[in-house]
Amino acid sequence: MVCAALAFAGFVALGNWQVERRAWKLDLIARVEQRVHTPASEAPTPDRWPQINAAADEYRHLRIAGTFLHDKETLVQASTRLGAGFWVLTPLQAADGTTVLVNRGFVPPEARDRAMRAATESKGETVVTGLLRIAEPKGGFLRRNDPATDRWFSRDVQAIAAARGLNHVAPYFVDAEAAPSAPGAAPSWPAGGLTVIAFPNSHLVYAITWYGLALMVTGAAWFVWRDDRRRRKLADSADSNGDNASHADGRTRQDGRRPD
Repeated sequence: MVCAALAFAGFVALGNWQVERRAWKLDLIARVEQRVHTPASEAPTPDRWPQINAAADEYRHLRIAGTFLHDKETLVQASTRLGAGFWVLTPLQAADGTTVLVNRGFVPPEARDRAMRAATESKGETVVTGLLRIAEPKGGFLRRNDPATDRWFSRDVQAIAAARGLNHVAPYFVDAEAAPSAPGAAPSWPAGGLTVIAFPNSHLVYAITWYGLALMVTGAAWFVWRDDRRRRKLADSADSNGDNASHADGRTRQDGRRPD
């Protein structure tokens, strides 16, 4: 019973933890939705860079101005709803000398060559609106970035900046919004606006599972207790019948006859 009580308490604690996690996740989703749909604000200034973090800043709607350094772009392998290909990360240098990596969008393998996209490259001062994203320094799934061979599987801002010889680079990158296009027009590469904002939220299912296991432990403990109690009653009854039989035999031996 002690083990059952400990298991019950453990399962209930895990269920309560999942309920708390669910509340946190719902609050996170609400905050991100608010950030995404808030009008674009100015990008964080360099003095704010050390404080930038995912919880407080990711998916903020930003507006940044500067000049694209197209000759220093980096292609990062990507898988999107448009298929497999590459993200085009291009440095955007501001007038104060600071630089922000901009994910201008997705290109399929046949459009990875800059020469095929020259017509879409912005010249001179330009303004970009998009979502602030946190750098991805750990590489892609089961694959690490290889700067020496210029093979990139994640958007690692610091590593890309070092490989391209960039200075004063923001610790985040920006996912550019989709450029306006006429209905039915041919795709223009790179294609922006493909940011996927999705937060797995299975905490309610997990909570129900843990609470269900707690109920199962309770039910199993009750059955064990009931069976044990039944066995004890049967044992007590057998002992009582045995004692009565012994008394009856004793009386028969003393008076020579069995009791009525």
